[in-house]
Amino acid sequence: MMTKLYLSLKYGAILIWSAFVIAPFLWALTTSFKTASGVTGGPTYIPWLQYEPSLSGWRSLFSSGAGGIDVVKPYIDSVIVTGCASLISIVLGCLAAYGLSRFTYRAGFVKNTDLVFFFVSQRIMPPIVLAIPFFLMLKWLGLLDSKIGLIFVYVALLLPIAVWILVDFFNGIPREIDEMAILDGCTPFEAFRRVILPNSLAGIVVAGMFCLIFGWNDFFFAFTLTFTDTQLLPVAVVALNSSVTPWWSLSASALISVAPLLLIAFVVERFLSHGTLAGAIR
Repeated sequence: MMTKLYLSLKYGAILIWSAFVIAPFLWALTTSFKTASGVTGGPTYIPWLQYEPSLSGWRSLFSSGAGGIDVVKPYIDSVIVTGCASLISIVLGCLAAYGLSRFTYRAGFVKNTDLVFFFVSQRIMPPIVLAIPFFLMLKWLGLLDSKIGLIFVYVALLLPIAVWILVDFFNGIPREIDEMAILDGCTPFEAFRRVILPNSLAGIVVAGMFCLIFGWNDFFFAFTLTFTDTQLLPVAVVALNSSVTPWWSLSASALISVAPLLLIAFVVERFLSHGTLAGAIR
């Protein structure tokens, strides 16, 4: 009896949570195929029965005329900026996190834990505090309104996330693995590259996912540091808004914006297991 009650509560909670998560996507999907009259005429969900579906919301994403934007270039810019910034952050974050995990640093009262907190503290500051310094720096370098400039800024924003996640993950890997590799003739860097990195794939994937999510969803710096030559997807989506909110176009743009993150999550889900160290110590 208790087992049946437990299973009922368990699957009931899962069902409620699933509905809570899926409902916004279903609402956006149905709204993206509506027209202005379909949105303002009351809640409708079933096409052809409750409303006549239309592709006008999707067409507006690929037209640069009135009431529309061409999302192809902003989409490509977002992929380039977010992908490059995340990759650089993961590479530098792996090196920094491994050094902070395996070696002891001390400069007066500053220790390893203080350095890790310094990285994390960079995410504590409100973005508005960094806007003017970043703007002046990119202007001095001639990188305003450029993808390279945004990549530099995003690396500064994403690197603390990568270091914070990877330090904790490297701390969970036994030091005996490093020692065995060095006894077998590896240098410390070779031990890191040939032994630690393959066993850290789950942590690297998690850090990479966080970097991609934070970078892809950023609006503030993409809005303040770019103008016409470079435009990321969040800024292009906001440009759809006007005196009359085009919910059909906004819903379509929301779906195509979240699609890459969902695809990446499904592809890398199998790596999010911490069973990669099984049998690593002999």
